[in-house]
Amino acid sequence: MKICGIICEYNPFHNGHAYLMEHAKAESGCDALVCMMSGNFTQRGEAAVLDKYTRAGHAVLAGADAVVELPTVFALSPAEIFAKGAVRLLNAIPGFETLAFGSEEADRERFLSAAKTTSEESRGFRRVLKLHLKAGKSFTRARSDALIETGSGDAAALLQSPNNILGVEYQKALFACGSLAAILPVKRTGAGYSDAELYKNFSSATAIRSAVLEGKERAVRKNVPEFVADDLFTSATDGAAFKQIAVYAALTQSAEQLARTLDCSEGLENRIKALAKDNPDYDVLIEKATTKRYISSRIRRILAAAALGITEELVRKALRAPLYLKVLAVKNSRADEMLAELCRAAFPAITRKGDLSRLSGAAKEVYEKDVLAADLYGLIAGKPASRSQTLFIQ
Repeated sequence: MKICGIICEYNPFHNGHAYLMEHAKAESGCDALVCMMSGNFTQRGEAAVLDKYTRAGHAVLAGADAVVELPTVFALSPAEIFAKGAVRLLNAIPGFETLAFGSEEADRERFLSAAKTTSEESRGFRRVLKLHLKAGKSFTRARSDALIETGSGDAAALLQSPNNILGVEYQKALFACGSLAAILPVKRTGAGYSDAELYKNFSSATAIRSAVLEGKERAVRKNVPEFVADDLFTSATDGAAFKQIAVYAALTQSAEQLARTLDCSEGLENRIKALAKDNPDYDVLIEKATTKRYISSRIRRILAAAALGITEELVRKALRAPLYLKVLAVKNSRADEMLAELCRAAFPAITRKGDLSRLSGAAKEVYEKDVLAADLYGLIAGKPASRSQTLFIQ
């Protein structure tokens, strides 16, 4: 079976995602489409607008054959680790041959070149990068400037856009794990990644989430499939309760505890602690903690990881250890063949509670964080924690 993978969040699923699915199927020539989807928390460090099983169901209704959960330890990580974790899990599936993603650039060779350049960092590049970081620039900005100064301007130009950055990280991750899978960049249509303006057909997930909170149902329905809109206006979570929990985590954990969280270094833990004491409002705290060097998504991820007790040590361990494939949803008409394929993977497939006995060590620790994330999401959404068995979607 030839499998095309898509790494995603679907927060929420919208017309742009449907566009990518359609092109991924047509251009990859795959026999099946498998989505590796973040669970209840996203890379922005926020609670997803809908729970993971609802979003997985949407993906199958839209054309996916199976949806596997990206563990929370990776979903709440910066681009490099987000990509490494997701690619490692997809690569454990025997038939995985293509990785499709939406991006601002569709030239595959540019991604291959940029991934090679940034994977083989020269001593000179590292020296220049360090100087830019010392000047107070964010890693993304510092890397771009260092690439330009060391003669890699094309890679720097490609890395100006968020989806391109993820695309390069996906290819780097494929290189790192020795995968022979090919990338399939599909040029995005419509709004940019974080464009807050609402358009007629292809708005960003950011704009759609805002429109849902503002009750703009008619506009939202133009941008998402009908089954997604129905759930958005009956079951969406605004994340307000989680924001209070995140601030509580910053207040109750010591600076030393915060420093054990991934990406919380260089005294950032002290900055967050000091600001949390005087700024109990989450949004104000994020705004004040954000600088050119410490971007807002980094701060949000740190707070979310702190709330869930996810340490850098666990994340690093998860990148090396045997893990699992938690199957959230499958297309009912293809359930037997898809589950058979997933059960052939290098990591155990988890479809029901009985499968959990196969987990031990780091895999068990990582899974326990997924369970905690589900319980926490149930608390903030005012609903029982999500089900544990795979959904079979007609």
